[in-house]
Amino acid sequence: MVSAPHEAMHRVFQEYPSLFTSVSSALGVTFPPGTSATVMTTDLTENRPLERRVDTLLRIETENDGPFLLAVEAQGRKDPDKPTSWAYYLAHLLEKYRLPTTLLVVCQDHSTARWAARPVPLGAPQWPALTLRPLVAGPHNMPVITDVAEARKDPAFTTLALITHADDPDIGAILKTLSTTLRDTPESIANPLIELTAQGLGNRPAAQQWRNLVAVDLSFYTSPLSEEIRDEGRAAGRAEDILRLLELRGVTVPVEAREKIAGCDDLHLLDRWFSRAVTTTTAEDVFTEE
Repeated sequence: MVSAPHEAMHRVFQEYPSLFTSVSSALGVTFPPGTSATVMTTDLTENRPLERRVDTLLRIETENDGPFLLAVEAQGRKDPDKPTSWAYYLAHLLEKYRLPTTLLVVCQDHSTARWAARPVPLGAPQWPALTLRPLVAGPHNMPVITDVAEARKDPAFTTLALITHADDPDIGAILKTLSTTLRDTPESIANPLIELTAQGLGNRPAAQQWRNLVAVDLSFYTSPLSEEIRDEGRAAGRAEDILRLLELRGVTVPVEAREKIAGCDDLHLLDRWFSRAVTTTTAEDVFTEE
């Protein structure tokens, strides 16, 4: 099953195609800056029962050097089958579009990044016909950005760098830098970055740190994550109101009922429970129609 960090590591390029210019520069490789980019179909399947899909595929236009293709793969672990798949992607794209094609692999741990970055000879060991050399971005070569002035220069690059350093011991400072940066960033740019950061952190403890920062530093935004956090806060407050009301009316609330009320995050349902709590004589009657 595809994980949230996997999606964030390549989808950020769909949202911000110009990000590749910053990434390639950080990795020590010079590509011409793009003037525009088109998100292309990621389906590389041929007319036979074999499906192959690259994570993200962009056609990037440049001012003087013509277009090129960028295939982005998010890699969460070592996979011995991947090099041949990547070689297939490149050969297929070169044959189909007849355009220069670059493979960028994005990783979140040093071991996987080192594995992905090694040249892989393909063919007979006596005379390899091809050598796979992907460009790799990971915690081994992406910067740790904790300076707000630096982060403001390129919020999308800062977000990708953060995602690659999701397991960094200093992740708290990195997250705070990004949240501070996004305060001054237009909402149309900031909202996707808020969501991609949450995805990129997956189920790590840092994900809760990010939610806390969004709740405080970015509370004025209307991103899905911000709205979700606000709804959680309203639901928690409504649940407390119900329990307090029952307590003031002298209604005994068993542990099971208390946990059901406190654990509910449906505001409409909580409103119905509150209305019943005004007149009910037992905690169980709060849930009469449920």
